[in-house]
Amino acid sequence: MTEIEKTEEIKIDLMQGLKRTHNCADLTDKNKDEEVVLCGWVSRRRDHGGLIFVDLRDRSGLIQLVFSAEVSKEAFDKAEKIRNEYVLMVRGAVRLREEGAINPNLPTGKIEVYGRELRILNTAKTPPFYIQDNIDVDETIRLKYRYLDLRRPQMQSDLILRHRTTKAMRDFLDKQGFLEIETPMLTKSTPEGARDYLVPSRVNPGKFYALPQSPQIFKQLLMVAGMEKYFQITKCFRDEDLRADRQPEFTQLDIEMSFIERDDILELMEQMIAFVFNEAIGAEIKLPIPRMSYDEAMNRYGSDKPDLRFGMELTDISEVVRGSGFKVFDTVLENGGQVKAINVKGNANIPRRELDGLVDYVGIYGAKGLAWICYTQEGIKSPIAKFFSEETLAKLASATNAETDDLILIVADKPKVVAAALGQLRIEMAKRLNLIDQDQLSFVWVIDFPMFEHDEEDNSWTAMHHPFTSPKDEDMEFLETDPGKVKAKAYDLVLNGTELGGGSVRIYNRTLQERVFTAIGLTPDEAIEKFGFLLDAFHYGAPPHGGIAFGLDRLIMLMAKRSSIRDVIAFPKTQSASDIMSDAPSEVSPKQLKELFIKTDVVKSKPKDQE
Repeated sequence: MTEIEKTEEIKIDLMQGLKRTHNCADLTDKNKDEEVVLCGWVSRRRDHGGLIFVDLRDRSGLIQLVFSAEVSKEAFDKAEKIRNEYVLMVRGAVRLREEGAINPNLPTGKIEVYGRELRILNTAKTPPFYIQDNIDVDETIRLKYRYLDLRRPQMQSDLILRHRTTKAMRDFLDKQGFLEIETPMLTKSTPEGARDYLVPSRVNPGKFYALPQSPQIFKQLLMVAGMEKYFQITKCFRDEDLRADRQPEFTQLDIEMSFIERDDILELMEQMIAFVFNEAIGAEIKLPIPRMSYDEAMNRYGSDKPDLRFGMELTDISEVVRGSGFKVFDTVLENGGQVKAINVKGNANIPRRELDGLVDYVGIYGAKGLAWICYTQEGIKSPIAKFFSEETLAKLASATNAETDDLILIVADKPKVVAAALGQLRIEMAKRLNLIDQDQLSFVWVIDFPMFEHDEEDNSWTAMHHPFTSPKDEDMEFLETDPGKVKAKAYDLVLNGTELGGGSVRIYNRTLQERVFTAIGLTPDEAIEKFGFLLDAFHYGAPPHGGIAFGLDRLIMLMAKRSSIRDVIAFPKTQSASDIMSDAPSEVSPKQLKELFIKTDVVKSKPKDQE
């Protein structure tokens, strides 16, 4: 017996003989005088002497129960003993509340149920936090007691939204002739960008499976197999450093189709997104979704995930300040860098301490400094204005559309640093000035990505997306001579500055695939060792194909207007990739390791009392 049962001598009842007839929030005033049977948890109990009021909660919502000795002395006596989070079954009659007792904030606020029979199905300890929304409690506690956190209405609403979204995806794709096909969870370890999670094979000593970072190769093989239209809502695994929108295991909607070109995929996918958003949250998405090249996104917004809900675009002022005599700018431009600015409208009177803080902020993204010009009522205020002629200052104001009361923020550095620093600063200033409409849904397709990224440390090239992405036809001639010129048939769907999904038209010719492998430094032997089964498949009539994968967790996070994907995953991991509820990962016994032919060199720390 629990301590509660010992002290209060509460008898645990059985459901035998009673069956639930309604969910709590399904009842309305139309059910007046009906006898109902409800089940749920005690959300709140109030003893008013002759009457005991109980808010009963189930997944559908809340309803008020009333226990009166006049209606049932036995039920009233039991109600005196119940506490928050007890599990109840109640039989009673639906009554209309008196006019002054109606709760307009509750869907069931016009009615209450007078209890005639009460069964206590289980007791409960006092929870470590209140089971209600908008609680101020450390996330560690919430994750430790996740089964309690998930009782909160907001958390249940998020998981219901997740269900509605995945159902809408399946409904849409099924009508379009797609087949949902599962791919293996235990696969071969291949280089796809992040570290693999490895699984030792007991029956193959010394060998390991990898958990899939994505089903990329298998879905391409399904196209070779003639499936033509495939999708899967699947788990993926990446052993990488985590952030608010990253998890070691995450869910994606994976899609692939044959005999298509880029525009076919984009048009079908935006139709699906419009359908899903309408079905799940009632939002109307205007189609077609606009498209923007990677180069344009980087030039205007400093990001390949541009947030289009506000302006404050980056302006290249390199030619305006070139040869001005300001040494910092001149040196950067002479070394192949650039000078860009953003105009923070109406913010010329920003305090100096905030400007100093912005210098530190852009330093996070590699910028060595931040210049500023304030166009105040009294004139220009800036520590760099003295280095420029009146003509240059006038051109700078014209280029940045500067007016009285505007603040111009300038970064001079390598193009990659300028984009990162000013792109993030743009978003930070928009947040500070409340320029972002949180209810707006601003979609954009970003297309024509570079095929490769250059690693300056070892002077090598890596695939920006993955090495199975097809180069644009007109750029294939540069694969061997100038990989930096090659654009890819790749595309990302971005919503409010967050990448929802990305994909590409794939390579389906073995010779071209081998050329791409060579461009990223794989020898023919290494290519065969790692991807031989895919290359072999291309010998047997692979069709033109392409696809996309959407991050389901991110999608639900944005739909639900949450700040972290952990809020929309039933049992997420922390930023250290651990589950503090189940205590995973954990050590295993020496016997298990021996069976797997594994030895570790981790030195166990001694308990403090043994040090």
